[in-house]
Amino acid sequence: MADINRIAGDAAGRDAPVPKYSTGIARIVNSAIYQHTLGAAVESRIGRVVLLAGIPLVWLVTLHVGPIYQMLKISLLSRYPIPAGVEAHYTFDNYAIFFQESLYFTPLIKSFVFATAATAITLIVVYPVAYYVAKIVRPEGRSKALLLLLVPFWAGELIRTFSVIMLLANRGALNVLLREIGLIDRPIPMLYTSFSLGFGLIYLICLYMLLPLYSAIEKIPSQYLDAAADLGAGPVTRFRRIILPLSKDGIVSGCSLVFLTCIGVFATPMLLGGPNTVLFPETISGFFHGASDKWPVGAAFALIMLVTALITAGIFMRVVGGKKGSAI
Repeated sequence: MADINRIAGDAAGRDAPVPKYSTGIARIVNSAIYQHTLGAAVESRIGRVVLLAGIPLVWLVTLHVGPIYQMLKISLLSRYPIPAGVEAHYTFDNYAIFFQESLYFTPLIKSFVFATAATAITLIVVYPVAYYVAKIVRPEGRSKALLLLLVPFWAGELIRTFSVIMLLANRGALNVLLREIGLIDRPIPMLYTSFSLGFGLIYLICLYMLLPLYSAIEKIPSQYLDAAADLGAGPVTRFRRIILPLSKDGIVSGCSLVFLTCIGVFATPMLLGGPNTVLFPETISGFFHGASDKWPVGAAFALIMLVTALITAGIFMRVVGGKKGSAI
């Protein structure tokens, strides 16, 4: 019986269609250069790993690690750019400026407080939407519902920011609506305040919270909820004991993405904020928009913000996401 299976397998292998290449591709594949370079790499397991990881690694080094390294190098220089014939002098004085002047410390604290508040509000607002799409909407309609939620984000950030301005301006849609229904006699000054900045920022970044939450909630088996309901668990108990623990990975991922985005946001505070909502990125930009000899100070401040933001996000992920969520 084994011989019959082997013979049948050999016959099937001989009769299987051989992949055909076009003339140009065949010449490349059969060339000596290809056989001794890319072809040889593909034949080995290590070569395939290098080929698959090479492009992402180059992308990461050149577009992420490289600029941060260059920023670090500039932050340690006493002046930038370095004049011709002058030796580079490295110093930590640019970092000391931040700790010597409380004027720079306040915007950083304000940025962290604002980013934390915006992250919490975004989670509260977006979580019911993600749950509705993942569990209430029928499976065949979830893709359409998710697509409708993603359509506004196809527009650019500036376009969506200006739409918020037109909504909250003194003659914007919201004030006009409130005046038409008789709730107000004069426009409410909502623009260029903390409210307008928070509202616009939550609107711009809620996508980073929606997708991780939807992915986590959608994976929760419905049988868990049905079993809990059969055992007498109410909606609040099912949410607290099943849905919330099992969606913790999505909460951690969404909150981390939203927080890190809020910390480094620049265009939105410039367009929607006012004199009382100056955040740390605006302080940093002042050094780069001025004389070039202030660039090392701006680079040092940028790295301070980057390191503190990453440490804060890491602590949050460690404390909140340290243990896998499980239904109890």
